Amino acid sequence: MECSNTKLIKPNPNISEIVSKLAKVCTLKSIGVFSSELPNLHHLHKPVCDNASVSGNTSSVASDDNRSHGQKIHPHPIEFEVPKGEGFCAGLEIMKIFDVVSAIKLAYLELQQAHIPYDPHKVVSADKRVSAELEKLCKFKVEYKEKQCRIAMLNAGRFDRLRSEIKAKEALLGKLKGKNNVKDSKILRLRQELHDLEMVNKNLTEKIKRINKMKNASVSTVAKFHEQKWIENDAVYVKRGDKKYAFEAYIARRMFHGVSLRSYDVGDVVKFDDPIDALMENPGSDFSKFCRTKYLLVVHRTMEESFFGNLDHRSLVSNGKHPRTEFYQLFTKMAKWVWVLLGSAASIDPNATMFYTDNGSMFSSLYMESVNVEREIAEQGTYSVQFMIMPGIKIGQTLVKSQVYISKQSEAL
Repeated sequence: MECSNTKLIKPNPNISEIVSKLAKVCTLKSIGVFSSELPNLHHLHKPVCDNASVSGNTSSVASDDNRSHGQKIHPHPIEFEVPKGEGFCAGLEIMKIFDVVSAIKLAYLELQQAHIPYDPHKVVSADKRVSAELEKLCKFKVEYKEKQCRIAMLNAGRFDRLRSEIKAKEALLGKLKGKNNVKDSKILRLRQELHDLEMVNKNLTEKIKRINKMKNASVSTVAKFHEQKWIENDAVYVKRGDKKYAFEAYIARRMFHGVSLRSYDVGDVVKFDDPIDALMENPGSDFSKFCRTKYLLVVHRTMEESFFGNLDHRSLVSNGKHPRTEFYQLFTKMAKWVWVLLGSAASIDPNATMFYTDNGSMFSSLYMESVNVEREIAEQGTYSVQFMIMPGIKIGQTLVKSQVYISKQSEAL
């Protein structure tokens, strides 16, 4: 009887695989054992795992060189390493399995011995011993499966707890992402507001610079314009009918007095043919305030009373009303185009400017346009400005000349 050589075996968590390998390694072969050769086999089995401490390597399981009539019979020792740390218990279980396998081998040797010579009692006894050892091995298998089942259930419980925690963390992550998106939107909105404020400040700074330049330039400022006489009593007219230009100059000075070029929407006024409809639709609009202010400035109390014999228009306009009379309708049409001019110029060019011409200035065809003398004649002689009728406007590269009433320098003198 002999056993095939075994290799160094280390503990493996998969005990079923180890048992399968052991079954292949420990296959016994009959070599014709006689009873006279093996009088006693019990001394060949020495348990690997006992109450004593387990050493690193287990030596032989049989005594040295057991002989019978020159024939050596002993199972080959199984070498293994004892696991350390957390796998120590698993190592003990593996060593117990090794003991059972060794016991099965010895019982099987006794079973073979009982057949030569044939002894029924010894055959039955050896068979029971083999069966008992096999039952022990099956018990190890059942215990291993139960242990694996318990571990699987424990892992399943842990997995359920981990999955619950993951779901809770994911829900919290979703809330945090939502809050983060809200914060990002707020940041973008605040950045846009900051950008708009910076643009407003930039425009105001540029406007202040332009005003300072205008003060130092030769063009008239609003203050100078306000200091001029409203009615040109000392003007020298070429024709008697030219006095109408003085009245137009008075109206223009009043309409453009105290205003500045700024960008605003004029679409709500332009869409109406009759500006009274725009005033009725939105009586609190900026255009409504503009009409009210300019009417009270242009149409003097004495003037209105001389026209109508009463101050009804003035009273209604002062209270925020807009009477549907022919006179007030004509006034609002004029105010409409002044309003559109002021808003459109700045919308087209934020750097648009409006300039004025002082009385007594020398006529310049580059910036002025005469309403009473043709341009060719005016350029040939020396003419001076009697009064300005309409201010000029510069929009980008486009220059709208100021309208003036002129006379020859000699005649003026």
